[in-house]
Amino acid sequence: MSTYTLGHKIPDSDSIIGAIALAYLKNQIGEEATAARQGDITPETQFILDRFELEAPVLKTSFAGDNLYLVDFSDRAQGPDDLDEATVLGIIDHHKLGDITTTVPLECWIRPVGCSNTIIKMMYDFHNVEIPQNIAAGMLCAILSDTVIFKSPTCTTADIRCVEALAAIAGVADFEALGMDMFKVKSAVEGTPVRDLVTRDFKDFNMNGNKIGIGQLEVIDLSVFDEIKQALAADIVALKQEGERHSVLLLLTDIMKEGSELLIVSDDENLAQRAFSVAETDGNIWLDGVLSRKKQVVPPLEAALA
Repeated sequence: MSTYTLGHKIPDSDSIIGAIALAYLKNQIGEEATAARQGDITPETQFILDRFELEAPVLKTSFAGDNLYLVDFSDRAQGPDDLDEATVLGIIDHHKLGDITTTVPLECWIRPVGCSNTIIKMMYDFHNVEIPQNIAAGMLCAILSDTVIFKSPTCTTADIRCVEALAAIAGVADFEALGMDMFKVKSAVEGTPVRDLVTRDFKDFNMNGNKIGIGQLEVIDLSVFDEIKQALAADIVALKQEGERHSVLLLLTDIMKEGSELLIVSDDENLAQRAFSVAETDGNIWLDGVLSRKKQVVPPLEAALA
C-alpha cells in the first residue's frame, strides 16, 4: 500500500508545494511518502518549480487502496473521485473543516492561517527537521501567493514570521520582489484559452445541498481582462450548465486596488445581493477590499444559502 501527499483538484501553488514539502518531511521522519497532484500545474506554480529546481508531484487521479495525507482541503468535492476507497491518514489545511470523514484516527493539523505551507513549516519545527533550501523557497512562494503578499485578510503574524524564516533558509533577500514576479506571471493572460483561465483556480463547494463553483484570477491590473471579460462571463454560464451547478462565480482580483470584480451566474437571481449586500448589474459587481475566497466569499455565500 503506497502513501501519497495530495492537494486538491485544480491544484494551486499551496497544494502543489505543500504536497512536495510534506512528502519530504514524512520521508525524513521514517514514513515513506510520494507527492502527488490531481491536475495540471498553473503558470505561477511552474514559475516556482522552475526557479527553484523543484520536481513536480506525480500526476495521479485514482487512489483506491492507497494511503493519503490531504493538503489544503478537507471538502470531499475537491478530492479524488475514489476517495472513499483510499485511507486518509491525515489532513493539513487552513480552510473551514469540510465533509470528509475517516475510518481510522488521523493526524490533523488545521490552523486559521493564510496558507497550508505555514502549517507545514510548523510541522518541520515540531519534528526538528531541517528544510532544504529549494523547498524552503517554494514554501515561502506558496505563502506569498495565498496571502497576496500579506495583503489578504487571511494573513496572520504566523504567516509573516514563517516567510521571514523560510527566506533566511532559502537565501531570498527580497521576498516582496519575488512575490511581485509571481503575480506578474499570473497577470500574463493573453493567448490563454478562456476555459483554462476560468478553471485555473477553481473549486466546487457543497452549500446546503447546492453545488457552487468559485474561481479566482489574481492580477496586478484588471485591464488585462478588458478584451475577454464577455468571453469569461459566457464561459461561466457554460461551466454552470456542464457541471449542473446551482451557481458559478468568478473573482477577478486586483491585488493593487485590493478588491475584486465578481462575475456571477446563478439559479438564484438575488444570491449576490443577499451574500454581499451589493446589487449586481448584468451579472457583475465590484467588491471593495475582497481578496480572499476562503474568508470573504465562501462564508457569506454559505450564510445566504443556509
